Amino acid sequence: MKLGNNLRRCRFDRNEMSQEDLAKEIGVTRQTIHSIEKGKFVPSALLAFKLARFFNKPAEEVFYIIDDN
Repeated sequence: MKLGNNLRRCRFDRNEMSQEDLAKEIGVTRQTIHSIEKGKFVPSALLAFKLARFFNKPAEEVFYIIDDN
């Protein structure tokens, strides 16, 4: 299983927000946002909920499980 996400879509739905701007708002680096979006980094539960809250969405709308089977 892998964790998928809609972060890029959420950013673009919010006036095409940049990775840098989102990172500053959340308190992480731009590289962290990039790595999460590309599926190279799985955020902690706290960071995942923080991102979902920022976009005013349930965590399940921002993150989802990809079953590799």
